[in-house]
Amino acid sequence: MVQRQFPKPVEVLEHLKFKTPELDRRKARLESALTIEDLRTIAKRRTPKAAFDYTDGSAEAEISIRRARQAFRDVEFHPEVLRDVAHVDTTATVFGAPSALPFAIAPTGFTRLMQTEGETAGAGAAGAAGIPFTLSTLGTTSVEGVRAANPDGRNWFQLYVMRQREISYGLVERAAQAGFETLFFTVDTPVAGARLRDKRNGFSIPPQLTVRTIVDALPRPWWWIDFLTTPKLEFASLSDTGGTVGGLLDMAMDPTISFDDLKVVRDLWPGKLAIKGVQTLEDAKRFTDLGVDGIVLSNHGGRQLDRAPIPFHLLPDVAREVGRDTDVIVDTGIMNGADVVAAIALGAKTTLIGRAYLYGLMAGGRAGVDRAIAILADQVDRTMKLLGAHSLAELEPRHVTQLERLVPRARG
Repeated sequence: MVQRQFPKPVEVLEHLKFKTPELDRRKARLESALTIEDLRTIAKRRTPKAAFDYTDGSAEAEISIRRARQAFRDVEFHPEVLRDVAHVDTTATVFGAPSALPFAIAPTGFTRLMQTEGETAGAGAAGAAGIPFTLSTLGTTSVEGVRAANPDGRNWFQLYVMRQREISYGLVERAAQAGFETLFFTVDTPVAGARLRDKRNGFSIPPQLTVRTIVDALPRPWWWIDFLTTPKLEFASLSDTGGTVGGLLDMAMDPTISFDDLKVVRDLWPGKLAIKGVQTLEDAKRFTDLGVDGIVLSNHGGRQLDRAPIPFHLLPDVAREVGRDTDVIVDTGIMNGADVVAAIALGAKTTLIGRAYLYGLMAGGRAGVDRAIAILADQVDRTMKLLGAHSLAELEPRHVTQLERLVPRARG
């Protein structure tokens, strides 16, 4: 029998611990977020539906993004034990220069719509963390503004080849003059994908005050106050910013883009050149043979062709075939630092985070981006230690098994 007694007041007092309340509400909510999914939950609560859905959604039935995220979940790690991992080195080398962590911020369009600090918050947070920041052609901060926000860090620029070629060429020259070191020549957007959430929401640039948007804004007055009291949205490449997202994208993109355009841009650009949107091994080989500096395996976050190949599944073959000759990067679906570690183990030089950073931005501006980076960095560090890897160079394919869920049927 267990012997029971009346609790002693002194012993009860020993168990009473009261946490000092955090008066900074933004800091409190960000500290409560332990994962990127937690940041997503906060972002959804604080952002009007149309802006959140533009960020969170993808094309048509959104099959591509679900498959991409599932592919990272379907990973089995193989740890090595009894290794001293008190300290690990998370430094990656990509395009010949260091990055403190094996991920960079991906290019995202219309970023100040998610939260008014936009690319300035992303670039500043990237610089503070020692990782690269990528500005989109459809970004809402100029190349000069990003350079000012991240003057000593690594800035990359993502290029759409537009119908009016001189606009694209001018952006290439401006990015070079502003000291951007790497250009992402984007090849997966001859036309805009069918982003049905945006169509159903009547999402437009700039947002329109309709009965629907006013009702949606009532619980989120801070978002509209920020939007209406900060400078007008300005796009890096478009002078006409009115209209639907799809209409703007169709105006910006050109289905006649070809290898001739790549040659012109290569001649204009003095820095490193990577091809973003590669989705087959054959294309990866073709671009590598042309001497590009990087291959970005990406299906545009599932926002272009639905049912597109899963970039993470392509990674082992592409890294094995061309990884000695060019830097292989992967994006789409990364929501955890363990996803990043798995990609590095299978041959990626680095990875790109898009939505993961934007959820932080919507949850708390610059501080939210800092929190997203910190969450991923902590997960990378812990996963490496649990795998017994002292550095990224020690991560190898033997550490990872990609479990099969979708297996192609044999052709008759």
